[in-house]
Amino acid sequence: MHERTRPGTQGPQPTTGALWPWVPDLRSRALARPGHERRGCAVCYKSGSMAEARPTFDDGAAYDEFMGRWSRAVGAVFLDWLAAPRKAAWLDVGCGTGAFTTLIVKTCAPARVAAVDPGAAQIEFARRQPVAKRADFRVADAQTLPFSDGTFDVVASALVINFIPDRARAVAQMRRVTRPYGTVGGYVWDFADDRSPSWPFNRALSALGIEPPQLPGTPESTFDGLAALFAGVGFDDIATRAIDGTCAFRDFDTFWRTQTPLMHPVGKLVAAMSEPDRAALKDAVRAQVPPGPDGTIAYAARANAVKGRVPR
Repeated sequence: MHERTRPGTQGPQPTTGALWPWVPDLRSRALARPGHERRGCAVCYKSGSMAEARPTFDDGAAYDEFMGRWSRAVGAVFLDWLAAPRKAAWLDVGCGTGAFTTLIVKTCAPARVAAVDPGAAQIEFARRQPVAKRADFRVADAQTLPFSDGTFDVVASALVINFIPDRARAVAQMRRVTRPYGTVGGYVWDFADDRSPSWPFNRALSALGIEPPQLPGTPESTFDGLAALFAGVGFDDIATRAIDGTCAFRDFDTFWRTQTPLMHPVGKLVAAMSEPDRAALKDAVRAQVPPGPDGTIAYAARANAVKGRVPR
């Protein structure tokens, strides 16, 4: 069971990658964490503790190719679990390129949708998408949301909360702009247990004696961390759950290209490698996500979700 609830709240089980039978099993991965594999290889990078590494979100098209597919894979399950009423007023906090906003519009029958992100490049990309006809995209900071108290029925945040410098302040802002008894929820990758989409790279780096980058908010990406964050700003009926999402890539080259963008710490590390070292890393990654019979690369990642209600 991967869901925790406060009394009176229930939810479904995590999804699986059963569509692709060769997908690595996340449960078996929990028994083989990075740092426990064979070390010592030809890659010439210093092993040891790596400082927290922050992605840069300055290329909307590259980000959408990198993370949009994952946001859609997990977001549909999250929205079903959120169980928001139809004809509600929504706010998408940290909307990025609009992948999750599009899911809201397509599946939740909202009355209106606003979406904010601090990255001008992300908002510019989102405004060029069809969803812009149904959603109001704005450049804004989650820590100082530009809306009046009680403006929305539902506020949601997809794959963002851990990247916000002052997470408690941002969640308090989400509560402020939500009406009494409205719903606030979000999900983040399970960085603490290394189950984000970058886990094949992290395990491969560890096998080569390289410390993988640690992303912001890793300790808070757990159920307990997310529940404590929501409890700290006074939400009722707090619940958490895990959501497993699987993505497939046409071949290894497509997988490698889309999952190592320069905006991401892993992509930056890969770009700095010599050709022989990069080839060694590719071989190590292939061992983590072997192709299917048709050459397709498919694997699962896990997000941890949280939701709560604003008190009456």
